[in-house]
Amino acid sequence: MSEPTEIIKSSDKNEVVDNEAPEPEKKEKMTFSNSLGSKALRPFVIISSSYLLFTITDGAIRMIVLLHAYNKSFSALEVAIMFMLYELAGVFTNLAAGFMGAKWGIRFTLIIGLLLQLVSYGLLYGWNDDWDKKTAILYVTIAQMFAGVAKDLTKLGGKTVTKLVTPEEQDTFLFKLVSLITGWKNSLKGVGYFAGSALLNVSYEAALGVMMGIVGLALPWAVLGLDSNLGTAKKTNASSWKEVFAFDNKNLNMLSAARLFLFASRDFWFEVPLPFYLRSPGCEGLGSQVCSVDADCVRGAACLGEVCQNLQVGGGCGGLGLDRTLVGAFLGGYIILYGQVQSWTPQLVTGPLKQTPPNKYTEILWGVINCLPTLVGAIVMGFSSSFMNHDITPMTTWFIIIIVVFAIIFAINSSIHSYLVVKYAKSDKVAKSVGFYYMSNACGRLFGTIGSGILYTYVGKDAGPLAGTNGTKGLAACFLAGTICSLLAAAITVKIDDNDGGLKCGPCTLIQSHEVEEEEKKEVEA
Repeated sequence: MSEPTEIIKSSDKNEVVDNEAPEPEKKEKMTFSNSLGSKALRPFVIISSSYLLFTITDGAIRMIVLLHAYNKSFSALEVAIMFMLYELAGVFTNLAAGFMGAKWGIRFTLIIGLLLQLVSYGLLYGWNDDWDKKTAILYVTIAQMFAGVAKDLTKLGGKTVTKLVTPEEQDTFLFKLVSLITGWKNSLKGVGYFAGSALLNVSYEAALGVMMGIVGLALPWAVLGLDSNLGTAKKTNASSWKEVFAFDNKNLNMLSAARLFLFASRDFWFEVPLPFYLRSPGCEGLGSQVCSVDADCVRGAACLGEVCQNLQVGGGCGGLGLDRTLVGAFLGGYIILYGQVQSWTPQLVTGPLKQTPPNKYTEILWGVINCLPTLVGAIVMGFSSSFMNHDITPMTTWFIIIIVVFAIIFAINSSIHSYLVVKYAKSDKVAKSVGFYYMSNACGRLFGTIGSGILYTYVGKDAGPLAGTNGTKGLAACFLAGTICSLLAAAITVKIDDNDGGLKCGPCTLIQSHEVEEEEKKEVEA
């Protein structure tokens, strides 16, 4: 029989103490302020914060270059070419980043990415107004190439640190912080779109300077706060380029091909044609209407030589004639909404519809739905009397509806893709799976950007030397191209071997799961 436990009354707190029972370990509550001191959390906080700050500047550089080029009378195709090396750099950097991270660590790739972003912004200061167009296009294209490399080197740390850091505090603050950082990444890029546009109203140089300052905020933490061995691999993730292109994972390869067309479905109309169209004035009266002041002309046009003219003939006409801040608000609002919906898709969409975890059927369904906003956009812009008569209010309403609906649907598709790439690639090496997958993402952006420049510039009737090409038909063609890309992405997804789970839409079963079919078959046989 065991001896009785000695009970002692505490004199000050009147607590009962069990002398034989071990005292429970006191765990300090994890908060944001003390997270920096945690060995598990510190790398995550530093890398994620640097990545978020970089994301603002990545969004801003696109709008600064695009809208500054618009003011300098560059066409949509010429601006698309300026972004060519930016997108092309992502194709190769996504593959090389896996090797670099494994060999030199995440700290190295993060610091190089931030420094290259400073180089890109610094080079843009040298954009000379006196240069001819060919020289300017070549210079800006090369300057943007450094930004493209910087984006993917920095993204490597932001995408992989959550897998590299294994916290002792399971199911606590780290996981809440992960969700918060992930959800706000795309939203902060939208803030960059708006900030870059708004700062241009101060000056081009001020916009560049502010963004360089934001990158500068992230650099000291990356240099001083991270272990140089973080992310290095004892065994390389992929020993050769040949191994990276070893097509031994059908599902991942099909998903990567679908990703190419999925992102092309957005970039065929969003990145270059939409801001050009929003900035351009209406075609009516350009080159013919007599005027005395700018107010006598359609919004966005100018009265020069007593005749209404388009100040940017290469940008086309037929649009809303918005100033740069409002254009940035349109595009920034899209990115912010996209980021928030992407973050909450499992809780608000796929969960209530009983499509969690998603499979290929889920993506096929949402991939087909992704066609609808762009198809409506193509039809409305091609045949609606509102666009034919240049009625600003309904035109603006249509754009808001199309942008909002597409942002929501595209975010759901992107969220499903993010889950499926992890599902299909978990047995593969990091450099091959993630690098190859995001390489296809960059290819899609490149394809969409260049294709959109061609369509917007050359589709549509020439409205005259003082007006430019009618951009309404050009943007309608871009919307149609985006619709075709969405259909191709959904068709490619059909080839994925992932038939378990079926497909539901709330209480409705659209496709029966293989498990249920097998059970029903056994019941019939019994």
